Amino acid sequence: MATGVEPPDDPTAPSHGWPAVNGVTSGNSLGSVGADQLVTVSTRLRSLTGSPAPQPVAQPVTVTVARVVRPEQQEAFERWAAGVQEVLTSFPGNLGSSLLRPGPGSNEFHLVFRFADDAALSAWERSSEREQALAEVHRLVEDERTARAVGLETFFAVPARPGPAWRSWLLTVAVVVALTSSFQLAVVPFAGGWPWGARLLVSAVYVVSALRFLMPRLSRRLGPWLQGSRRR
Repeated sequence: MATGVEPPDDPTAPSHGWPAVNGVTSGNSLGSVGADQLVTVSTRLRSLTGSPAPQPVAQPVTVTVARVVRPEQQEAFERWAAGVQEVLTSFPGNLGSSLLRPGPGSNEFHLVFRFADDAALSAWERSSEREQALAEVHRLVEDERTARAVGLETFFAVPARPGPAWRSWLLTVAVVVALTSSFQLAVVPFAGGWPWGARLLVSAVYVVSALRFLMPRLSRRLGPWLQGSRRR
């Protein structure tokens, strides 16, 4: 004599103790527990509440290309680099470029350029101008390396082989001291009655924003010193 409740012949029909099933849903198995279910729940909550999906924040991108130039082609390479820098200025989203020359006993040049975000950099990398430039420079160099930095890593637009670390540290400390002092002199007298947390937040926002603006420009201007090279 059968006991218990048997499943109905029609799997889609509701019955006591047996939930209705609408076909097979990929990924929904008893063993699939964890990140996939969390993502699904998060997506469903956003659809129910009407909250938009979070959008990625665009960040500036710095690319450094190090090239070992043939000794007899250095003048030709500098002319080529100047032409590339001029072309870069016409591309939307370009934030500037610089050519860092080698120190004594080295033939390694560094071409550093910055773009506002990945989309602007991708437009340059897919351009016919870049393709033509790469075809021209091939005969001038012996070796090539590329480094890429995003967001706060772009404070220092320096080559893949930077100079002594203490120089970058000293420059950063000097700039932070100057920014903090200016904040204390210009803002604190007017915000003395603010809560401590509010003053700290405003100070942090001011210092970090100023660093992002100042450090790339200072590192380009002080590039030879940061790399440890000396002009003759």
